[in-house]
Amino acid sequence: MVIAVIAIFVIGYLAIVFEHPLKLDKTVPALIMGALAWAAISLGHLEVVGHDHHLGELEGVLLHHLGKIAEILFFLIGAMTIVELVGLHKGFSIITNKIDTTSKKKMLLLICILAFFLSATLDNLASTIVLVALLRKLVPQREERLWFVSMAVIAANAGGAWSPIGDVTTTMLWIGEKVSTGGLITHLVLPSIVCIAVPGVIASFMKPFQGNITRGNVELDDVSEKELKRLSSKTMLVVGVGALVSVPIFKTLTHLPPYMGMMLALGVVWLVSELIHPEEDFEEEEHQDAHSEGGHVKTNAHEALSRIEMSSILFFLGILVSVAALESVAVMGAGGHMVGLLKSAAEWLQHTLPNQDIVIMVLGFLSALIDNVPLVAATMGMYTAPTDASLWHFIAFSAGTGGSMLIIGSAAGVAAMGMERIDFIWYLKNVGWLAFLGFAAGCAVFIAMKYLVF
Repeated sequence: MVIAVIAIFVIGYLAIVFEHPLKLDKTVPALIMGALAWAAISLGHLEVVGHDHHLGELEGVLLHHLGKIAEILFFLIGAMTIVELVGLHKGFSIITNKIDTTSKKKMLLLICILAFFLSATLDNLASTIVLVALLRKLVPQREERLWFVSMAVIAANAGGAWSPIGDVTTTMLWIGEKVSTGGLITHLVLPSIVCIAVPGVIASFMKPFQGNITRGNVELDDVSEKELKRLSSKTMLVVGVGALVSVPIFKTLTHLPPYMGMMLALGVVWLVSELIHPEEDFEEEEHQDAHSEGGHVKTNAHEALSRIEMSSILFFLGILVSVAALESVAVMGAGGHMVGLLKSAAEWLQHTLPNQDIVIMVLGFLSALIDNVPLVAATMGMYTAPTDASLWHFIAFSAGTGGSMLIIGSAAGVAAMGMERIDFIWYLKNVGWLAFLGFAAGCAVFIAMKYLVF
């Protein structure tokens, strides 16, 4: 039945990859794949590995994984709702109105820099959500916008790799006392910069980033065309971004999981949106437009919640449940003891490949195919290196940036895919090779620093 679990994952994964040729929403195979994988485990009476690496009861192991998955999903829902609330109040117009360039090259530079540093400050998931919302205002044409969104994903993953709160895997290593904040920054900030600089420079010479941004069939050469702001715009932008920034601070102070901080952040932003009553601040013409349409302008949290892409949330659920099944089903490990399937694969790599750096780079490629969380969790159980050993830093970089090679290889990519309906094959063909070059260049810089500097 282990083969059945693997077969279910492979078939479901292929259905996700060929979403458009099959004319089937990717959420459908993701949900079916997750449910059938666990059904195969249960009906096949397969043993499962608990979170403490011992054999455990099926229901207990499943509940453990569901709890971890729920943390990610609640975090995602909270971040999306905050971004939508700020957007409803036209808060992002404060930023977009200051970006007066129509040059695609300049826009590419601005987006990459914003994504890189915003990801390190918040995390790659929240920063991607914010930037997709911004790009919808700055680049109206979807065909053009997809290129900028894809580069934002690469930049966000690169920015998250050198910050302890920038990516879930670096946070895992940080909480597990495998890395320190200072160690991460010292060892990874330069490779991370190279990871986005290389694809960014190459992309700037490509045709999609030549010329000016267009709106419909009319070129945007009139930069004076600005989006109307509301009197609540600045307040909601400051409160919304401040709330997102407070999440890692809350986690550091309380040692509670990130989703708890996101719950508090959402509650505060929701409260402010209720208190300021922005309907009294609308432009008169906007009032007239709303009434002429027979409705009212809605800027409350209920409207924001209704705009969340729930299909992407469910897709994420299906993917994570499926990966949890692969992580949990017990097989015989290299040491003669029962381990999870993914941990077994990691041990096999360790014994097959001669060089540890190559093993970690392979893990980077695997993180583009499979969720990087269980891969990093497996490495944390495989190695006993001390805190801030170069091994841990390379794992953080490889797992964090390797996922950029496929659109479903990172939380940032999954969020962008859900929000913009990015086609898997389109991303692989047009952007995946750029992400690979950035990943390879970053790895080369890290290895050079490891032997020449540290």
